[in-house]
Amino acid sequence: MARTHLNLILPQLPKPDHLQPNDLPSPANRIVCPECGNDEDFVEVAENVVITTLYTQNLDGSFTLEEDDSQVLGALKLICAQCEADLSQFHSRFAEMLF
Repeated sequence: MARTHLNLILPQLPKPDHLQPNDLPSPANRIVCPECGNDEDFVEVAENVVITTLYTQNLDGSFTLEEDDSQVLGALKLICAQCEADLSQFHSRFAEMLF
């Protein structure tokens, strides 16, 4: 009987193989551009970057990348990819969520 009671209280979600993106609640921690409402596409811009790349030349004269390294000496900015608004205030949150 308790099981029937729970079924009345809990919403019935579609089976996992039938879920659509709008079926799930939106996380409260999503970054949303205050200018245009974009919440999907962002660009990270690094200023004053030193890129060091090691290449090996092959016998046919072509090159193969062996190792690369980058060092950011300047500021990191977060930009809205739709309206180009500066969202750098959200950059630390963005960096925390990179996986």
